[in-house]
Parts: sequence; C-alpha cells; structure tokens
Amino acid sequence: MQHNYSYQATLAASERIGWKVDDIIGGDKQLDFTKPFMPESLAQVKHISFLNPEEQLTLNHIRGHEYLAMFGLVEEFILPYVVDHARPQLSGDDYRVRALLQFAGEEAKHIHLFKRFRQEFEAGFGSNCDFIGPAEDVSRFVLSHSPLGVGIAILHIEWMTLRHYIEGVRDNQNLDPQFKSLLKHHWMEESQHTKLDTLIIESVVKGATPKEIDQAFEEYGEIGTFLDNGAKQQAEFETESFVQATGRKLSKSEREEMTNAVLKGMRWTYLGTGMTHPNFLATVEQISPEGKKQIEAMAPMFC
Repeated sequence: MQHNYSYQATLAASERIGWKVDDIIGGDKQLDFTKPFMPESLAQVKHISFLNPEEQLTLNHIRGHEYLAMFGLVEEFILPYVVDHARPQLSGDDYRVRALLQFAGEEAKHIHLFKRFRQEFEAGFGSNCDFIGPAEDVSRFVLSHSPLGVGIAILHIEWMTLRHYIEGVRDNQNLDPQFKSLLKHHWMEESQHTKLDTLIIESVVKGATPKEIDQAFEEYGEIGTFLDNGAKQQAEFETESFVQATGRKLSKSEREEMTNAVLKGMRWTYLGTGMTHPNFLATVEQISPEGKKQIEAMAPMFC
C-alpha cells in the first residue's frame, strides 16, 4: 500500500499533541446552552418546516448529545480492536508497540472524554435523552467480524471524524466554544489514528487471501447496515426527546417529518461522510478496486 506513514513518526506526533480530559471540561469550562453544539451541515435541523429558532436550538442540542453518545459507543469497540492487534507482537518493533499502545490509551481517554461531556450535558439540558445500546452488545456484534472487515469500518470512522471538524467546525464561529474544543481535541488525536489504522490494515491485508478480502468488504457493509438500523431507532428516540424537552405535541405528520430529518442527518454524519471521504476511498482502492466500487454504490443512500 502506498502511503508515507510510520509508527515512529506517528508516535512522535501523538506525544506532541497530548492533552488531558480536565483541560477541556469541568470547573469553569461548561457547555453554553444558548449556542448550537453541532454545525448545521451535520445537525440538519433548520429545514424542518415547523420549528422556530428556539426549537431548532433544542433539537441541535439533542443531536449534540447523540454525537457524544455515538462516539462513546464506537470507541468501545475501537479500543479492544487496537489492543488485540498490538498484543501478539509486544516483543517486536518498539515504535510499533509504543504507537499502538498510545493509540489504545488515547481511545480509552476519548471514552472518558465523551462520558464527561454527556454528564455535563445531562446536568444542564433539563430532560432525559435516550440512546441506543447497550454499547457492549454493539461492540460484541462489530468485533464478531474479521479483523480486516472491522479495520475498514474503523478507518471509515477515523476519516469521517476528521471531515466533521475540518468541514463543519474549524471555521465555525457560531458554535458553543466548549463543544467546539471537544471536537478540535478529538480531531487532533484522530488525525494520527487514521495513519495507525492504515498501518494496521496494511499488515492484515498482507496475510489475507482474495476471498478473505472480498469477505471483509461484505462485513463492512454488514456493520454499516447494523449502524444504520440503530440510527433508525435513534431518530425515533430523538423525536421523543424533543417532545419531552419542549412540551410540544407533534402531529403525526410533524413527527414523521422530524424523525425522517434526524435520520437523514445521522446517515450523512456517520455513514455518508466516511463512505465518500477521498482518503478513505483511496486506501480502500489499494486493498480492492472492486471493494471501492461496492462502497461507492452504497454511498448515495446515506448522502
């Protein structure tokens, strides 16, 4: 595979970036509920026909909670995947071992980070927001697939995370500064994780047969379908969370419009932005040109 990544360089970059959860949340660093948490490009709430600006903001916050919960969920299967990949070769290349353990440590930190932000959200929002799960069941399903299939799904997640920040957050001056800080610091470390996951995939591909590679892309599709089914349930949860938060009674058509809009936003946020990322597709093409075509064929339903 063609790239200019190395374990040594990525480790050095990760060590320079290092930050602590307490640097980002807690004390006087609190969420500002008078401002949106999510960029409209991801939240996609303003085109819902019957919402006033205050209600749009409430739904934006609910989608922000969903983002915190979703990343807390996916980190739960990324962490054991990285640990499992590092374990068999702990006596090998020192830079490789240290970089992968650093990767795992950062994923554990991200789980803590998203939990802390959810706690802050729940303390300030004023009503409950349900989320799909439990995370252990999701992790068990994802990790039941082959290392290559899971690795491709994780690479999708890493690249979509970078896209969220670069395209929707970095130059957006309207967002809550604390939520924006979360997304920035997450992006900083995920920028290194894309490189490490590419290196992991490269090592797995070297030992894979053509049949196993084909199977991995089928599994990537299965994981995506599983997450999409979860998004359908989550969209219904978020409509109900909106009703609880605002006290507004929705007609059947309004409820359908909101649920469909939230689902569309979730599909783009977690599936479309990864499936169409040029760097993700470039790596996929090196693994299997046919696999890339399969992903490109799936992508339109999530965009």
